[in-house]
Amino acid sequence: MKYALVTGGSRGIGRAVAQKLASQGWPVIINYRSNDEAARQTLDAIVAAGGQAELLPFDVTNRAETDAAMEQWEQQHPDDYVAVLVNNAGIRHDAVMFMMTDEQWHTVLDTSLNGFFYITRRLLKHMMPRKRGGRIINMASLSGLKGLPGQTNYSAAKAALIGATKALAQEVAARGVTVNAVAPGFIATDMTSDLDEGELKKLIPAGRFGRPEEVAALTAFLASDEAAYITGQVVSINGGLYT
Repeated sequence: MKYALVTGGSRGIGRAVAQKLASQGWPVIINYRSNDEAARQTLDAIVAAGGQAELLPFDVTNRAETDAAMEQWEQQHPDDYVAVLVNNAGIRHDAVMFMMTDEQWHTVLDTSLNGFFYITRRLLKHMMPRKRGGRIINMASLSGLKGLPGQTNYSAAKAALIGATKALAQEVAARGVTVNAVAPGFIATDMTSDLDEGELKKLIPAGRFGRPEEVAALTAFLASDEAAYITGQVVSINGGLYT
């Protein structure tokens, strides 16, 4: 059986992506670090809607923990593999650079970049043999394309993820694996709850923040068979804020 794995899948965009993939028939692995309650709510919502899902907690920034969690999963699913990986885990620690701490810098980059590296490297060995194929979708950001003041760390992490997306896509295309990035603008989630939505939406041609479900719909398309010839791309979803 082919599974879909969503990192940071307990809340916000990750939850919406997990629910959308499950609604399309994918058995979904919901990864999260520590919020058991939110993860259980996501699982319950998927099951209540008739989907299949399971929880797999591990810290994507920790290589040993990531490998151990996936090793255990693989032992429990000897005939299955992860065919869709959504690298959604990410955090913000905003600050102007001259006041930014080492921890704010490293934590943000570790989550977006090391998290992408550890889990993607692990799963590629199952996607690539005998051209089994797969889909890797990396959650980038408007910040990684445009750069946003107060987010030097986040912009750097997401810009690097975009570069990695383009490079990896070329490495694995011949094996039937596509690698794309989704670059949301301002989306109404817990991560953006501290922002001044009233002021920021004045800058957005669409006049509003996006919804997690809209990002999920785009992600699910990139995970589908219909997107088999799309790879190495960065698809923006930002209401026209940056085109």
